[in-house]
Amino acid sequence: MDDWTTSHDRALAQRHAEGWMFLIEAARDLRTTGAIAPSGTALARALTEPVRARAGRPLNILEAGAGTGAVTRALLPQLSSGSHLDVAEANPRFAARLRHLANTDLLPAGREKQVHIHPRRVEELDTGRRYDVIVSGLPFANFTPHHVETIMDRYMDLLHPGGTLTYFAYLGTRHARTLLSSRTRTRRHRAVEELLAGYQRHYATGCWTVWGNLPPAKVWQLTQPAHTASRPAPATTGVSR
Repeated sequence: MDDWTTSHDRALAQRHAEGWMFLIEAARDLRTTGAIAPSGTALARALTEPVRARAGRPLNILEAGAGTGAVTRALLPQLSSGSHLDVAEANPRFAARLRHLANTDLLPAGREKQVHIHPRRVEELDTGRRYDVIVSGLPFANFTPHHVETIMDRYMDLLHPGGTLTYFAYLGTRHARTLLSSRTRTRRHRAVEELLAGYQRHYATGCWTVWGNLPPAKVWQLTQPAHTASRPAPATTGVSR
């Protein structure tokens, strides 16, 4: 058995274990986990595209809501010399898994100090840094509109001028929620969508559908304007979805 086969089998076993861990945590609290399986490779690649677009440059990167590390695994090999990755994950069991992941051979040798795992919510994070790229894996559809607005405002404040934020939403879930949820919860979901649409109108510079994920997902890229002194407040009314 050659080294590649051994590494490949080990990676498959690790991802299988992470899938079970994700499922267990979803059973504990689906509201904050937001899914029953980690993001797929295609979705992770789409979310981390702004890092590849700046390949070779020293970057400050923030990942929020990392889960078991599907997107973190895509970010680690891309860390160039001088780059820094902060990962905010409030679930303590996920955070412990992420610390282990950051010490694997996915990270270029000698760059362990470039990665910090923070076991807290992103709105509580205070690293003293602003970021070139923020990747969000948070389940916005499960939060209240006020909570989503707090997080999105925090993201935009943490971005350097010209910095980018990527986040995603699963496709086809609105109809399922309408059928399965109470009217109050359905109204909350709609309000969150309208709120996010306001940010998209003001800041969106890209949007992609990832059909290769299960379920398929739409990835949004938002860019902080080069001049942020008069950053407009996103409108949240009159949005048709």
